[in-house]
Amino acid sequence: MPTTQSDAAVADGTVPAAEPPKPRIPSLVTHVVLAAVTLLVGFGIGLLVPQQPDYPGDTSPEAGFIRDMSLHHAQAVDMGLIAYSKASLSDVRTLGMDIALTQHGQVNIMQTWLKQWGLDPNGSQQLMAWMPGGTASLQDGLMPGMATPQQMEELRQAQGKQVDILFLTLMRQHHLGGIHMAQEVVKLSKNDDVTAIAQTMAKTQQYEISAMTDLLEQAQAS
Repeated sequence: MPTTQSDAAVADGTVPAAEPPKPRIPSLVTHVVLAAVTLLVGFGIGLLVPQQPDYPGDTSPEAGFIRDMSLHHAQAVDMGLIAYSKASLSDVRTLGMDIALTQHGQVNIMQTWLKQWGLDPNGSQQLMAWMPGGTASLQDGLMPGMATPQQMEELRQAQGKQVDILFLTLMRQHHLGGIHMAQEVVKLSKNDDVTAIAQTMAKTQQYEISAMTDLLEQAQAS
């Protein structure tokens, strides 16, 4: 009988090594490729099907605040430009321009949000309807703190230090109304951008009220 390789190994005292199992690399590669394809397909579907952002609606506090505050700011811009062109104190002229530039910029930001949300810049709601009891705060159709048409005309016609006194008096009241509106939307808003800009408004205008109080004393004493 012929001697096999195993018989020879036993005869000389050695144990033949077991034949190693074949690697399962193809199976592993297959799983990796399938996982990658699944991930890419899922990602592609996510790109093809846009996620709908949770934007504020047409009657939301955020939309109402933006529309109303844009009108509120527009009057402050007019008042600030009048003060910049006619006030006798340089600090009042500087403040007037600062207010005009700041609030004009905020209006642009807020109106951009309305466009992004797909909302009309005007809306159909009554002024101040976005906050509880807001419509009751209207006086002759004007939002809190706003100057009447007669007061605006008086400011346009004023001369000398009367411009300073009238501007500072009207703008302080205007800021108080704006702060009230900003604080209310912070309580109601679920949108981080609206909350942040409202908080900035309140903080900035509170600081400006303090500055206007000092300037008013200076103007009245001159």
